[in-house]
Amino acid sequence: MTRASDTQDGPVVLSKDGLPGWLDPVVHAVETVRPTQLSRFLPPEDGAGRQSAVLVLFGEGRHGPELLLMERASSLRSHAGQPSFPGGALDPEDGDPSGDGPLRAALREAEEETGLDPSGVQLFGVLPRLYIPVSGFVVTPVLGWWRKPSPVGAVDPNETARVFTVPVADLTDPANRATTVHPSGHRGPAFLVESTLVWGFTAGIIDRLLHFAGWERPWDREKQVLLDWRA
Repeated sequence: MTRASDTQDGPVVLSKDGLPGWLDPVVHAVETVRPTQLSRFLPPEDGAGRQSAVLVLFGEGRHGPELLLMERASSLRSHAGQPSFPGGALDPEDGDPSGDGPLRAALREAEEETGLDPSGVQLFGVLPRLYIPVSGFVVTPVLGWWRKPSPVGAVDPNETARVFTVPVADLTDPANRATTVHPSGHRGPAFLVESTLVWGFTAGIIDRLLHFAGWERPWDREKQVLLDWRA
């Protein structure tokens, strides 16, 4: 197995060669979307915030196109128990945060959290950096195609409760969509899939990708899920 950590001195490239045709709308969305179309929370102009990256990994499963997600352990200090993309903060060995550092970090973190083999992942795009105010992370979403799927699972139960895939068809199903309402008044998109509620930053990215890829179906935005202050 080729580990991300073993290839840190070699090039980590973005390539659209050989992608399945159904990913074309996603590729176009990544190339054309503007930061303000993704979120109102953008990185601080003074450069504050901890640089991090997540891997938005598309694969093809028994039920068609799917996304890889994980559920964070309930004992973690930030975003405990939340479904999320694999990812985390950049380490010094990942390299330049303005260069290929986020690409390396996304692959490294995904390997550490889910056990996937990075050599089977083809990175094809990067979304604009976004900001998570509650944790102070500046996040670069890195998009990949799971060209050669490998077994995945929770590597460290202290960090990851479970690893799972969600069919894109389930994410676009209007019956699985809702709006979360936090006691602070913040509202955001959510998905009720795989016996869990996907919300927050992760749901926001999925929502925008579905929208700008033209995959979104009309759904009831008045269907609400109330969150509590612990969320």
